Amino acid sequence: MAALDLFGRRWALRVIWELNNGPCGFRPLQQRCDGMSSSVLRQRLLELAEAGLVTQLPDTSYALTPLGEDAYQSLRPLVQWSSRWATALSERSDDMDSAQL
Repeated sequence: MAALDLFGRRWALRVIWELNNGPCGFRPLQQRCDGMSSSVLRQRLLELAEAGLVTQLPDTSYALTPLGEDAYQSLRPLVQWSSRWATALSERSDDMDSAQL
């Protein structure tokens, strides 16, 4: 339940997703996350660090820990499913548009 609570917090999964591309400084990470507020980003980074998923490097950038990389890998099936879901929704919308013509 603790993992679901952590991952269910707004932006937590997005931070993990973005850090999978490699270490990133605070401002660039904020930009990658569609400009989320700095206070929310700080809070999520703190929570993810306390959970052992993110670490702050000596150059002050943030990176996934090995446990964080495992968390990212666990998200891959969800990403694959979401692609299939988006395709299905798009096809359904196209079918509905065709039926209205």
